[in-house]
Amino acid sequence: MRYLILGGARSGKSEFAENLALELHAERAKNSGGAELFYLATCASPSEFGGDTDMEARIILHQQRRDDMWINIEEPLNITPFLEDLDHNSTILVDCLTLWISNLMYGNLDIEQEFDDLCDLIDDADINIVFVSNELGMGLVPDTKIGRDFRDFQGKLNQLMAQRVDKVALIVAGLPIWVK
Repeated sequence: MRYLILGGARSGKSEFAENLALELHAERAKNSGGAELFYLATCASPSEFGGDTDMEARIILHQQRRDDMWINIEEPLNITPFLEDLDHNSTILVDCLTLWISNLMYGNLDIEQEFDDLCDLIDDADINIVFVSNELGMGLVPDTKIGRDFRDFQGKLNQLMAQRVDKVALIVAGLPIWVK
C-alpha cells in the first residue's frame, strides 16, 4: 500500500504516519517473514544547519518516538535510489517530502526530473510506503520568488503523489481526514 499523509506544520502528521507505518509493518511481518521497517529522514544532520538547536530538538523528538524496530536512514537528496533497492517485504516511512524539495532546491538539482523519477518508482512499487508532506496551499502567498517557487513545487509534488498513492489523509489537529 502507498500512502500520502498531508498536514500543516505541527499538525501531528509525522506521528500519525509513524503509527500507520507500524500497523502496515506488523501486517506484512505477520504474513511473511523478514519484513523490515525503515524511517527515511530527509532532514540532514543538525550539524549541517550550523548548530540549529531548534531543528536538532525536532529531530531528537522524532527519534525518541521510535524504538529499535526502525532502521533509520538519513537521506536528504537521493530518496528514489534508496527506495528502488528495498525488498518487497519492506515498509518505509519517508518524512518528509517538504524538506526533500528544499534540499533539492538548495542543491540546485533538476527538481522536475527528481519528481518524475519518484513518480515512476511509485507507479511500480510493491512495498508499503508512507510519505509525509506539508500542505502549504492554504496559507499566504510568499513575498519572494524563491518562496513562491518552493510553494509551487510543493503543490505540484503533492498533486502528483496523491494521484499515484492508494490513500491520502489530511491531518488536522492530530486527526485524519481521509481524502482518498
